Amino acid sequence: MRAEIISVGTELLLGQIVDTNAAYLSRLLPELGISMHYRVTVGDNTYRLADALRQALSRSDIIFTIGGLGPTQDDLTKETVAQVLQDPMQLHRESAEQLRAFFAARGIQMPLSNLKQAMVPTKGRVLENPLGTAPGAAFETADGKVVIVLPGPPREFVPMVDERVIPYLRERVGENSPIIRSRMLRIAGLGESSVEDKVKHLLSGANPTVAPYASTGEVHLRITANADDAPAAERLIDEMDRKLVEALGENVVFGRDGETLEKVVVEKLLRCKLTLAIAESCTGGLIADRITDVPGCSAVFLAGVVSYGNDAKARLLGVDEQLIRDYGAVSESAAKAMAEGARNVTGAGIGISTTGIAGPTGATPEKPVGLVYIGLSDDKDTTVREFRFSGARKDVKQRASQAALEMLRLHMV
Repeated sequence: MRAEIISVGTELLLGQIVDTNAAYLSRLLPELGISMHYRVTVGDNTYRLADALRQALSRSDIIFTIGGLGPTQDDLTKETVAQVLQDPMQLHRESAEQLRAFFAARGIQMPLSNLKQAMVPTKGRVLENPLGTAPGAAFETADGKVVIVLPGPPREFVPMVDERVIPYLRERVGENSPIIRSRMLRIAGLGESSVEDKVKHLLSGANPTVAPYASTGEVHLRITANADDAPAAERLIDEMDRKLVEALGENVVFGRDGETLEKVVVEKLLRCKLTLAIAESCTGGLIADRITDVPGCSAVFLAGVVSYGNDAKARLLGVDEQLIRDYGAVSESAAKAMAEGARNVTGAGIGISTTGIAGPTGATPEKPVGLVYIGLSDDKDTTVREFRFSGARKDVKQRASQAALEMLRLHMV
């Protein structure tokens, strides 16, 4: 079955809010064997919404609308769906009573305009909303298609999807329908073109499929399998996972699905019984922030120092001021001294450091924007790597934090 989502709301078009609802629904549908083919966003305009609905009905089997179920004049989703499908709505008495009870419990007289929220299709099903005043509905057509209208507030949307929509869809698709499963392989330290070159011979398969995606400092390979049941899909994915890892080389893939690089690093520190201290300049505490996002990090993370100024590098980390005068704060020597200082001051097993030029100012012909030195020190040696990152200031900081964590991960392999 092909599905399409139409998100309704001018605030979405203007970028005032992020459409987390559509993403949530998109992640659930493959488990039912339903393929997402299109996602559309329209403003609070009945003519444009009607046009989007007609187009969706011409190419999809299940259409979801999100938003526009409120009591005000610009909440026209349900009425527009009814008009396009020529399904005259009727008052749902139970929903009307729930509305009256909702307002009575708050000591407020219900405006008559709210009753429009209790209007439901004559051909279809009501989707109760215990957390709000707007029930959802499933409009069913004579040719087997369905339009499911859902509320916009996430606190109402998510429970309705979980408790009403998913069971309804299971009834329609049947228990034995094929399912779609995906897995994301996560890679740091290689660019998208380098990754694609290593695995290009595996990208043309029909089932499972492999698709590369790039984000700041990472490349993802999504494996998607279509099978009769979950175990069969997992077997297909496992086999492709093995082939990709073999093609990429040992230790290139750092995690899968929701495994972040910082989570993997903390887990490795725990397994290796190592402690960590961080000295950051250009990244401004970003590495420490990412590490402390991981539950349980307190067992391995001792301290983070944002030694942004040269005086702080000397006072807090013991970096020789003459070294900074001779080589500069952005230098291999400074990164080495910072990493060693972080370890020596705190007694940590590993010290890691960043110093660089995030831009857009502060660069020289010899030291351009994006130049970053990352140091890593343990009780045996100190290693420093030079990087040249591209992008705006935040991009450079993110890429530097990613590179530092990847250095740390590979150090513990």
